Amino acid sequence: MPVRCVDGGFLRYSPQRGHLERTAQLSIPNPWGVVFDKWGQDFFLHTSGPSMNWMLPVSVKPTFGSKTPSTPDLIPKGQSVRPTTGLEVVSSRHFPDEVQGDLILCNAIGFLGIKQHQIQDEGTGWKTTFRHDLLKSTDGNFRPADLEFAPDGSLYVLDWHNVLIGHMQHNARDPLRDHVHGRIYRITYPSRPLVKPAQVAGASVQTLLNNLKEPELRTRYRSRRALRGHSTSEVLPAVKAWVAGLDKNDAQYEHNVLEALWVTWGMNEVDETLLRQMLDAKDFHARAGAVRVLRYNTHRVADHVALLEKAAADEHGRVRLEAIVAASWLPNTTAAKNIVAIGSKQPLDEWSKNAAKTAADRLAGVAEVAAPENPVIPAPAYLSPEAKKQFMLGQEVYFREGHCTTCHQPHGGGLDPAFPSLQKSPWVTGDQDRLIKLVLYGLIGPIEVDGKKYNGQVPMTPFGGMLKDEEVAAVVTFVRNHFGNKAEPVTAKDVKAIRDANPGRMMFYTVEELLKQHPMK
Repeated sequence: MPVRCVDGGFLRYSPQRGHLERTAQLSIPNPWGVVFDKWGQDFFLHTSGPSMNWMLPVSVKPTFGSKTPSTPDLIPKGQSVRPTTGLEVVSSRHFPDEVQGDLILCNAIGFLGIKQHQIQDEGTGWKTTFRHDLLKSTDGNFRPADLEFAPDGSLYVLDWHNVLIGHMQHNARDPLRDHVHGRIYRITYPSRPLVKPAQVAGASVQTLLNNLKEPELRTRYRSRRALRGHSTSEVLPAVKAWVAGLDKNDAQYEHNVLEALWVTWGMNEVDETLLRQMLDAKDFHARAGAVRVLRYNTHRVADHVALLEKAAADEHGRVRLEAIVAASWLPNTTAAKNIVAIGSKQPLDEWSKNAAKTAADRLAGVAEVAAPENPVIPAPAYLSPEAKKQFMLGQEVYFREGHCTTCHQPHGGGLDPAFPSLQKSPWVTGDQDRLIKLVLYGLIGPIEVDGKKYNGQVPMTPFGGMLKDEEVAAVVTFVRNHFGNKAEPVTAKDVKAIRDANPGRMMFYTVEELLKQHPMK
């Protein structure tokens, strides 16, 4: 049975059940990076925006064509860069104690390296704080695309290393695209010893279960994967015995039991005794993790509705949110509506309001009216009626995915050090022919705007082949009369004159060439 998506989103496939679902459908074009933390909470990146988000609130079951409202951005203020690629949790005794649990992510344009952010619980969700730039390169072709901790606790970074990266600015068959070379870097912390790798390959079931106590997230993950290669008749009794032998006074006891529960889930034979134990755990992280397991096993647990009703009234918002999201996937809509209602009677915050409303609306069959991703901006009063129409069309063009807003951002302020600001810019309000040429044919090379230098690694996209003269004139008129700018509108006739004067032009303008033709005043 086909599973269809709209634009970018996330699919989840269970090989144990042969089950595929659209687990998250939101308004993004390019998802690129998902990671799970110690307790099974998932976070994601997407490359056409600078944000990092929590996936749980956008995991409300989507209807076809719908887009679930996104969550607050987890990137700390002043640290937004794009496109972000690859995401990992710091979980290694080889790294300092104070950075355990941090989120690290790569960036391949402008800032070339790895950002590291501390993440902490706050209410239902999280708060993040910029830690430091873990890695930064001056090599213009450095393209970190993924990263992962190795069994010895060191961090491996995959460098795509390519002179070209844009697919709108450069042909896919451009001979400068490097299909052969790439690099892998290894980051270590010399003043701390490496971790002795746990035995995973060829290890016994008992050894693999004992690995679940290891501090390293990746070791536990690889051990759970290895356990799925053993028979259920061998693993399930061993899990029961292993849990029975755990020290209940151990600070990690409930996490260890949750790991054991995940093992049984991975075998497609979820242990209900462990599930019920974790649903009543003292630590809300464990309770939330257990509700996530229940969400995917309602077909096995007879009293799942009662269990979700109890979770929806939990004292912690994250557990309640897990229950609300789980309810949205239930085939019994009457029971699902009641669970969502129970959760919605409790205090809701910025992390749970949209999810609760979206779940309730979809279960009630309320037709979704997509809220505009960007508020409609009224045309300035000083423009003529015709120019006002251009302004309105121009903002629609500006905010199209993959067009102006992707790099220059909705606020027009750009993103340092890659994408210049349009705010009160002489490049925008100055010579209109220079701006039209820039939009039609693109711009390549370093540029200085308002005293800031931009390296020009990713050229300005040429839109001449994608936009009609009327659209080019409209978007130019829009940017010339927004973002603090005020300048004469541009007409389609003006754009056509530039096209006619440059028949067959395919190449980018360089900054030097454009300024020679149209000097700054």
